[in-house]
Amino acid sequence: MSRGTLWGVGLGPGDPELVTVKAARVIGEADVVAFHSARHGRSIARSIAQPYLRTGQIEEHLVYPVTTETTDHPGGYRGAIDDFYEESANRIAAHLDSGRNVALLAEGDPLFYSSYMHMHRRLTDRFDAVIIPGVTSVSAASAATGTPLVEGDEILTIIPGTLPADEIARRLSDSNAAVIMKLGRSYGAVRQALDTSGQLDRAYYVERASTSGQRVLPAADVDPSSVPYFSLVLVPGAQPVSETEPDGMVTVLGLGPGHHDWTTTEVRQELTRATDLIGYGPYLDRIPARDGQIRHVSDNRDEPARAELAFKLAAGGRRVAVVSSGDPGVFAMAAAVLEEARAWPDVTVRVLPAMTAAQAVASRVGAPLGHDYAVISLSDRLKPWEIIESRLRAAAAADLVLAVYNPASKSRTWQVASMREVLLEHRDPATPVVLGRDVGGSGESVRVTTLGELDPSQVDMRTLLIIGSSQTQWQNTDSGPQVFTPRRYPAQ
Repeated sequence: MSRGTLWGVGLGPGDPELVTVKAARVIGEADVVAFHSARHGRSIARSIAQPYLRTGQIEEHLVYPVTTETTDHPGGYRGAIDDFYEESANRIAAHLDSGRNVALLAEGDPLFYSSYMHMHRRLTDRFDAVIIPGVTSVSAASAATGTPLVEGDEILTIIPGTLPADEIARRLSDSNAAVIMKLGRSYGAVRQALDTSGQLDRAYYVERASTSGQRVLPAADVDPSSVPYFSLVLVPGAQPVSETEPDGMVTVLGLGPGHHDWTTTEVRQELTRATDLIGYGPYLDRIPARDGQIRHVSDNRDEPARAELAFKLAAGGRRVAVVSSGDPGVFAMAAAVLEEARAWPDVTVRVLPAMTAAQAVASRVGAPLGHDYAVISLSDRLKPWEIIESRLRAAAAADLVLAVYNPASKSRTWQVASMREVLLEHRDPATPVVLGRDVGGSGESVRVTTLGELDPSQVDMRTLLIIGSSQTQWQNTDSGPQVFTPRRYPAQ
């Protein structure tokens, strides 16, 4: 006897007319129709499928032993549910082993927050399974509000309402549009997250979308005590720029050291709003292209010209983002823009922070910046070497860890060796030195040497150096070098 086939049948959000033609056919042809319900016995899935059932079919009613209530099961709620899924899978397997085809009903789509998935995992290693997709509650809710959910290259995030309120708020802030599901008792925390993230006034509450009991309300007007599980919150995309912000403005922002995950949510949101991007070509290449957004690519050395261009565009009503790598306030464009801003008093300027290259390099080896440290650039293009050398001596004499930016370039080849000689007047040759090159990028390399063995030929413009203090410690482990500077300092 051949085995039966398991059909995961998506029923859509609730309206029987939104059941697909294929799903209706399979329901009517199946030998067994299986469906879930809570202990009250009323199955939403069966009520949706009822017009397509036929006389003589076997019905497997799978009743949850618990939903949110407490249980005396020795394994608690999780143990009771796991036992229930195992028992349900065995009941369905008995039909499949007997050659009967089973249509397991699922509201919405079988593979989208559905009970079907628990049977799928337990049965598909033994039986053939076919999935029939269904219209999700997300699509039904968007239709119910008559509001476009996402367009263009906007990002939609699906968030379980069972997450903590601060986590929901964080994910809302990182998305163009969002849908929050699994409400019920969690709605109080969801409302708090919407308020915290500034999305409450533009969010819709949709209950039992597509059914005769459908309700659509502003999320701010909903009584948390009246919210059923089968409801959701929809936050549409295309959020307009705040009316309190001027049409023309300059924002100086940093992308972080290299990896896209290190670009902050605030920066990513501003990049999507900007009409114009100004920056060094390799930095702008890290930003996805957007329709209608203009890029002004420049050489990395002409900071005043970039700043002037930003204000000219903003004065004409453009929303300009001046792009730096790392943090814009650390040897980057923020200072040049603010210097130029004195000539444009009517143009608003903002600076958005980002992770610095020093933080990124330090993280790769542990915590070399765990105590007091100084940040110094070895570039003498904008300040004389005598000033750099005096600062190196002062920092070394104070026993500060050093994060050294811009150590060398094609035209500057002697500064690293000169720096090493200055530091060796105050530091032991065994002092750890971290060399981080292109950290977060495709060519990343990180290694540790000592001040005495530091080879200047191994350092270029894309390298950042971290030079330890007298307290910095270094050890090699199976996972690589570990360098840290203790937070305690010995009494003198």
